[in-house]
Amino acid sequence: MKIIRAKDYNDMSRKAANIISAQIIMKSDCVLGLATGSTPIGTYAQLVEWYQKGDLDFSEVTTVNLDEYKGLTKDNEQSYYYFMNDKLFSKVNIDTKRTFLPDGMEPDSDKACRDYNQVIANVGGVDLQLLGLGHNGHIGFNEPGMAFEAQTHCVQLTESTMKANQRFFASMEDVPRQAYTMGIKTIMQAKKILVVVSGADKAAIVKEAFFGAITPQVQASVLQLHNDVTLVADEDALSEVGQWL
Repeated sequence: MKIIRAKDYNDMSRKAANIISAQIIMKSDCVLGLATGSTPIGTYAQLVEWYQKGDLDFSEVTTVNLDEYKGLTKDNEQSYYYFMNDKLFSKVNIDTKRTFLPDGMEPDSDKACRDYNQVIANVGGVDLQLLGLGHNGHIGFNEPGMAFEAQTHCVQLTESTMKANQRFFASMEDVPRQAYTMGIKTIMQAKKILVVVSGADKAAIVKEAFFGAITPQVQASVLQLHNDVTLVADEDALSEVGQWL
């Protein structure tokens, strides 16, 4: 695992965007695995800025997102489709026909998961997968205790995840209870993985996930077994692992 120390959130975002832009420049028709949440927003903003300057071309890029809430329409402001369109897709020259997320409106969970596994297979797999890191070590919506062997599956969201997401909704009752997510097996099949982490509140889980035991109770710990992982984290997030750096 390669660890890149950033000064702060903005520096983390630029360093992560550098890695993604290099992937696009080296392979113009690459497949990017994308993540949502607050941490990657700065990375997407930096990519948009470089595109607007003429430094990046997304016209041949394909994207597959980690997850989507079950039951939210694409035009719902809290859907991950809406998020990606708002933060990235609508601001660059990407072909939206080559942007994929799980179908949150498919009521048949088994079908939704089979279909998304097939999408990932059809595009040839992921060249570079972007990940954030949850406070309990989850990646995507893969919560503690889930089997590492899982592919795309439907997840019953934990109370802690729902509470973390509550700030985006009018009330707790509006927070979706389920989501479709790539499984750990799918994530681990990406050729490269890029993890972005920011803030002192993530310091303990950074230590546990990347310097502790590999266990399903900390889903991100399995990334220690991947042969090409880069962690870009700011000084606050790395504050408990200085002795290993």
